[in-house]
Amino acid sequence: QVQLVESGGGLVQAGGSLRLSCAASGRIFSSYGTGWFRQTPGKEREFVAAISRFDGWTYYADSVKGRFTISKDNAKNTMDLQMNSLKFEDTAVYYCAATALVASMKAQEYNIWGQGTQVTVSS
Repeated sequence: QVQLVESGGGLVQAGGSLRLSCAASGRIFSSYGTGWFRQTPGKEREFVAAISRFDGWTYYADSVKGRFTISKDNAKNTMDLQMNSLKFEDTAVYYCAATALVASMKAQEYNIWGQGTQVTVSS
């Protein structure tokens, strides 16, 4: 069974940067569409960014476009999310996930999830 493990979360001041990483136990990033989502207490899981299975096309939520960059390294079985110019409202638990689809921005279409990593942005 493929597992995803996130790392890189932490506390950062507004305007700062963090880089999240997602490591897979198998060669998932070349076989699945993958992405990042985030969730705050009492709210539904929110799409952040996705990268397509084959071509590496990227998709971003409007709220992070121009600030966040998603990337993957199929050889290393890793996917990263570079987050710059962080805002207080970026505070959330961030999850990496995989879908059998080429790409998706819908949480319900992902069936493999990591355990999440907390990102806290202080204002």
